[in-house]
Amino acid sequence: MFQQLPMYQRIGAAAFKKDLSNTILLATHLKKPQHNFKSIHVAGTNGKGSVSHMLASVLQEAGYKVGLYTSPHLKDFRERIKINGREIPEESVINFIAENKSFFEANKLSFFEMTVGMAFDYFSREQVDIAIIEVGLGGRLDSTNIITPQLSVITNIGLDHTEILGNSLAEIAAEKAGIIKPGVPVIIGENQPETKPVFSETAARLNSEIIFAEDSEVENYPSDLTGAYQVKNIRTVLTALKRLTKNSSWKITEENITQGLLKVKINTGLRGRWDILQVEPRVICDTAHNAEGLKYALSQLASEQFDRLHIVMGVVNDKDLGKILPLFPKEAIYYFCKPDVPRGMDAEFLKGNAKEFGLKGEVYSSVSKAYDEALKSASNKDVIYVGGSTFTVAEII
Repeated sequence: MFQQLPMYQRIGAAAFKKDLSNTILLATHLKKPQHNFKSIHVAGTNGKGSVSHMLASVLQEAGYKVGLYTSPHLKDFRERIKINGREIPEESVINFIAENKSFFEANKLSFFEMTVGMAFDYFSREQVDIAIIEVGLGGRLDSTNIITPQLSVITNIGLDHTEILGNSLAEIAAEKAGIIKPGVPVIIGENQPETKPVFSETAARLNSEIIFAEDSEVENYPSDLTGAYQVKNIRTVLTALKRLTKNSSWKITEENITQGLLKVKINTGLRGRWDILQVEPRVICDTAHNAEGLKYALSQLASEQFDRLHIVMGVVNDKDLGKILPLFPKEAIYYFCKPDVPRGMDAEFLKGNAKEFGLKGEVYSSVSKAYDEALKSASNKDVIYVGGSTFTVAEII
């Protein structure tokens, strides 16, 4: 899967396909497994992974058999496909590829198309009660967009993947709004003046109830996902659960919600969201990688207590450095590195650009060497932050 076929996470826009014809072809070949289980579809620029894992955790606490499809993975491909927190068995992955390999090759399916087919086939065979399906990229043309869910959720819109999704918030919103289905309620996580009309018009045209989470009345619940940015995600999750259980057979108690939000990591295995790896020195890693996500993460970082701040930074080459670098603190010591993927940005190039924004540090030949040097240089009262890309975090975790 990795070596023979395109994969967006590794090579970028060249792997993105502009229609769903291959996915529909594959679903037909697999006897349309997406029709055999209920689902919730989650899109958005930031927060969709956290929201998906929170929803799965609460539904697990309520006693349901819950499928969870997310991307990208941090360490192991099988992280993308889980049931009640357990990764798809290696044997299931191998058998699925063996049984369908000639079809994949004949139709030149992408890595993501194959993975979606594998997930839907697995959830169907295992007879899950419900599956939380996270969109890979965009929405309208994403391979996951062949389901008719119980509920659609769009967390927020930011300027990310503009080379594919559009150069304005309204254009990107139109792509994400592609997951809204006729008559299916949709939850919008954040009210944004540029995007609200796009979502409202799409929902009205499709006769879909639209609920803006920021306008709904929900209680505040704590979570084991401690990033300050999770407050908005929790509100989105609570609004979605409230709508899911309205006039339906889904039974979710207050205790299920409380425990589900407190045990997201235990129940689903989620990593990389304000992840504290050690205490002295305090090491924090976070997968925030675009301007909107980094604003929240770096704002929380500024509230940490430390003598010195060390930042291990590696990014991918489609990032708009002019938008993300001004967000980083100038007083930190930087350890520039290149994530070990073809899309990784050259560390010398990153350092040169960072210098223009007053960010100073040295270049290291790998993420692990940069991290080792930060650990060596830091005292117990310092803080080390690892971030800039999901791939940078993955190499440390």
